[in-house]
Order: sequence, then structure tokens, then C-alpha cells
Amino acid sequence: MRAIGHLIGPFWRAALTFSAADGWAIASHVALSSLMALFPFLIFLTAIAAFFDLSALSATVVALIFESVPASIAGPIADEVKNVLLVPRRDVLTIGVALALWFASSGVEAMRVGLNRAYGMVENRNFILLRLESIGFVVLGTLTFLTIAFLVVLAPVAWKALVHLVPAIEALAWPLTFLRFGLTLLIAGGGLIASHLWLPAGRRSIAEILPGVGLTLAAWIAGAYGFSLYLADFANYASTYAGLAGVMTAIVFLYLMALILLYGATLNAAIVERRRRGADAASSEEPLTSPEP
Repeated sequence: MRAIGHLIGPFWRAALTFSAADGWAIASHVALSSLMALFPFLIFLTAIAAFFDLSALSATVVALIFESVPASIAGPIADEVKNVLLVPRRDVLTIGVALALWFASSGVEAMRVGLNRAYGMVENRNFILLRLESIGFVVLGTLTFLTIAFLVVLAPVAWKALVHLVPAIEALAWPLTFLRFGLTLLIAGGGLIASHLWLPAGRRSIAEILPGVGLTLAAWIAGAYGFSLYLADFANYASTYAGLAGVMTAIVFLYLMALILLYGATLNAAIVERRRRGADAASSEEPLTSPEP
């Protein structure tokens, strides 16, 4: 029983801290800000892709973004996303694109607020530098998505060439499926690690954030699957919200994902705090040795 309590203890402490730190309210802020930042991010991404003459990759990026999201959630937003992608954007240095970059970075700032609250940190850094850092995150994320999209487009070509050389492997279509799933996990995992390391105030090692990152990834997958079942069998947002059903479904889904993200960070903080208390207790129990005469 003591071992079970030792294992469950950080999860329970994290739940209490999460509730006391207004995690439920902060998660709603992160969810709404993320939805509002999605379209500015896609506008900036389309402009960057057009600047490098990679406009065809924009649709692939959108497919990667929505691939891990249940179709009942992604469907209503996908049509509006396509409308955004159809608008030609050749000039990166425009006021519209600059504003899109600024509003997209607001989603990053919302995550920073949530993670600071989860880790119990007080933000004292210069707000201009923080905004520039958030803009850097958006630019880096854009370039990362375009690079991975290029690899996804290139993968079928490489596979056909490999099948031409070794016809016996033609029936093995799983490598491409594994590649897409692996890239999705790579994007989510890499983004989570970067967010936990650099967004909130203070410094943490990779070992200190891995428990929360692993829990977040697993809970995101389970939560997305469970929410899709809920929508299919129980929920009827159309009868309640009419034309806003798609938007409300997306907000509720993002709220669930934000709750998981912030709880994962709170769990990391609880584990680190328990280790610190254990180290302090061990040091206080060390016998004091008097110097030999």
C-alpha cells in the first residue's frame, strides 16, 4: 500500500495544485487563444510557403495538423482552412502577414501563461523579449511543418523507387502509415518538449519534464479517441448551437487538450517538489560529525 501511495502521490498532489491554481479557467484561455491563433498561423504559413515557391505543401501541412484530430472535429474547420489556403500570398513583408504573425504568437503567449501557472513560476522577463520569443516559436514551427511536409510528399516517391528495385515489398504499405503516424508524434513530442523547456520562467532539465510530456501525449491520443466516440454516440451540438456547432466542438476539444497539457506540467512540478523534499529530508537526517581533537 505504501508503494501505491508513493506512486499515486504526485498525481493527487498535481490534481490539488491544478485546481488551486485555477487550471480549469486557464485551460479555457489557452483553448480559445489557440483557436484564434490557428488561422493567423495558417496565413503566415501560406505566405512563407509561397515565398519559397512551396505553395503545394500548404495543404500537406494542414493534413498533418488535422490528421491526429477526429474527423468530426476537424471537418467543420477544414472547409474554412481551405478557403484560407486558396488566397494567393506572394509577399511576406506586408502588414496583413505581419499582423497574422503577431496574432499567431498570441497562442504561444497563452501557453506561456498556462505553463507558468502550472509550474508555479512568476514571470519577470521583459514582455517585448517574450513576444519576440513567441514570434520565433511561430516562425520555427512554420519552417518545421514545411520541412516535414516536404518529407511526407517525398516519401511516396522514394517508396515507389524502392518497390521498383524490390517488387516483393509492394504489399507492405505499413511503412508509409508508420511514417505519417511517427511524424505526427514527432511534431507533438518535439513541440511539447520545447514548450516545457523554454516557454515558462525558470529552467528545467529534459529528465524533469519527460513524465508530464509522456502523460500528455498518451492522454491526448486517448482523449481524442474518447471525444470522437462521445460526439458520435451522445453529443448533439447542432441542436444546441446550430451554425456554431463546429466552432463549439473545436473549442471543447481544445479545452480538453489544454487541460491535459497543463495537468502534465503540474505533474512535473509535483514530482520535482517531492524529489526536493526527499533530498532536504535526507540531508537533515545526516549525523553531524564533530572535528577530531
